[in-house]
Amino acid sequence: MYYVYILRSKSDSNFYVGYTNDLKKRLRQHNDGKVTSTKNRIPLEIIYYEACGNQKDAFHREKYLKTSWGKRYIKSRLKNYLTG
Repeated sequence: MYYVYILRSKSDSNFYVGYTNDLKKRLRQHNDGKVTSTKNRIPLEIIYYEACGNQKDAFHREKYLKTSWGKRYIKSRLKNYLTG
């Protein structure tokens, strides 16, 4: 399985979208500062993820979630969570 995930930075509340086949390991890498694009925004928490059957589907889903339509989808999907 591959996972598309969304992280939120606890320091600046910004989101990061990515995909992986090992979600726990990838979150650890992010929080250990080993991922260039997030190392200045740690700590990070997973706020959403989806499972995909293969890498190609996960890649395409990640790309979609990074578009303006995908961002709207996430804000709508997590409306209650994000507004507290």
